[in-house]
This record gives sequence, structure tokens and C-alpha cells, in this order.
Amino acid sequence: MSTKLDTNSEFALLDQLSTSVMLLDDGLRILYLNAAAEQLFSASMARTLGKRLVQVVNLSDALLARLREAIDSGQPFTDRQSIIEPHGLEPKVVDIAITPQLTENQQRGLLIEIEALDRPLRIAKDEAILAQQEHARSLLRGLAHEIKNPLGGIRGAAQLLEKQLGNPELHDYTSIIIQEADRLRALIDRMLGPVTKPAREVVNIHEVLEHVRKITKVGAPPHVDITFDYDPSIPEFYSDRGRLIQVLLNIAANAINAVGEVGNIVFRSRVVSSFTIGVQRHPLVVAIEIRDDGPGVPTELRDQIFYPMVSGTDIGTGLGLSIAQSIMNQLGGLIECRSEPGDTVFTVLAPLEIL
Repeated sequence: MSTKLDTNSEFALLDQLSTSVMLLDDGLRILYLNAAAEQLFSASMARTLGKRLVQVVNLSDALLARLREAIDSGQPFTDRQSIIEPHGLEPKVVDIAITPQLTENQQRGLLIEIEALDRPLRIAKDEAILAQQEHARSLLRGLAHEIKNPLGGIRGAAQLLEKQLGNPELHDYTSIIIQEADRLRALIDRMLGPVTKPAREVVNIHEVLEHVRKITKVGAPPHVDITFDYDPSIPEFYSDRGRLIQVLLNIAANAINAVGEVGNIVFRSRVVSSFTIGVQRHPLVVAIEIRDDGPGVPTELRDQIFYPMVSGTDIGTGLGLSIAQSIMNQLGGLIECRSEPGDTVFTVLAPLEIL
């Protein structure tokens, strides 16, 4: 039997839920989305209000038929492990609960609750990434200590030896020792990443993205197309502009290497609400995607690409993504990667600390 949902206060309560909730009229047009549903579909209620459901998300014919049947019969149902595909986004596996409703004007409608099954898996994956990163940093700090001490001794001995050598031609050999010791020390410092605290400054993410995109475009081959898809509603927030640029430049450089002489790269920005990074849930998070249509990350490296010295190319050092992940950890954020041949997406997630 249909129930009635007719007060704004109830809608306000629905906005606090982590489950996606939407209200449809008898024509399957959207009357309401809660905050979690806006995040699921990557679209605001203002943009979707009055649209037919199929204009926002692709559903199977069987599920659409069941929705229409529920309106006619007034009988609720649950559909488990359904696949939905929000327009412009990846397909998602979800559980859907349908409850017939009467809207404020006494018209039939549907209250739809959607539980994304990939969310717990993503949170667990993010926690694993953070744990791996912390383990790698601990290992690197220990190695740095063990390596820097003898390197300092080698360098000092080479300097003393240079002073004792009477033949100036032999100084070339001691200079090589000193230079190589300095190079190894610099490599270790790079592996450890930034050691100073991040700056806390006002950041306009689209100014940052355009700065990175223009630099990337200058260095890209002529037949690589670099486009953008920005959400202009993202406000300025507090972060470290320089470190964000460093992270995005690194990912963009990898995208250029991946596509080669011909390809497409897209810079995309969105806001997601009620989002969990690691174990901390944030009211708002900015999600920056850099997508390329290159061959993708090799399957055997997909779980290791944020480790130091792991590279998918012959020319890479394997430090860039590890350092970028360390920087985002310092900023309270995270980098995620999803890759398959022809479609690789690196997503930079950062808490949106509003001014």
C-alpha cells in the first residue's frame, strides 16, 4: 500500500543519510534527490528536477518495467545487485528498494532507496592504499637513515683524500665519488617526499587546473587533444597550491607518456558530498580527474603503482606517483586509479575546506 511523504522536514532528514534516496512522480520524473543521490549521479537536484529518470541514469528494461508496475500496483519491491549507469559515469552495482508513495498533490509516485555496493569496497581499498603508503614511508625512513650515514662518511673521506692527493689529475676520481654521493642523497630525499608542513592558503582549483593544463599542452605532441570538463560551482578552499600543482603535473605527465603521439586527455572537476577518505568522512570533497585513452596501466602493476620505484615505462623513475600520493596524504586527501585499455582515470580527492 502507498504511504505518504509530504513534509520538507522529512526531506531534510533524508539529506543526512548515506543511502541515496530519490522521489519520482507517476511519469518517473524526478521530484527529489537527497545529498547522497546527488553524489551517486554526480548531478545536483537543481539540474535534475523534473527530468525523466532515464535522462539521468541508464536502467535495464526489466527494472524500468518493474518501476512502472510498482506505480500501478502500489506494491513495494527490492532488486538486489542491479547495475545502473549514471550518465557520464561508470556502471555501478547497487541494491534498490522501491516503495510506492503519494506525493504532496496526492499523485502516485515512488520512493527509491539505492545502496551502492561498491562504496564499502572503495573505502576498504582506500584504507589499504593509505596503509601501504604509511608502510612504504616507514620503510623509506629507515633505509634513508641507514644509507645517509655511510654516504656522508664516503663523501667526507673523498674530500679528505682530494686534499692529500698531489696529482691534480686524480682529483677527477674524487670528484666523481663526491658527485655520486650527492646524487644518491638527493634521490633518497626525493623518495621521502616533502618534509615541510603544507601551506594553508586560498586555492581556486580551476586556476590550478588551467595552469597545469596549459603546461601540459605546451609539452604534448601536436596530435594529443587536451580538453576540460569543469564544475564552475566549486568554491575556493584552503589547501597548498604548489603541492596540488606538483601532484597534477605528475599525473598529467604520465597521461602524456601513456597516449604517445596521438590521443585524448580530459581534465575534469566535480564536488562529492558526504565522502569518506580513509576512515574520515568529509562533508564535501573536490574530485579532480585526469583521464586518458592510452593502453592503460599493466595489470600486474595496478596494485603497486603508488609504491616507490614502481614504473610502467622504461623511462620512468617510479618515484612520481609515490611522491604525489605522499603529498595528498599530507593534504588529507588521496589519489585513486582505475585503468583498463583505452580508459585510465587518476582521481585526486581533497577535502573541500570552505573559506
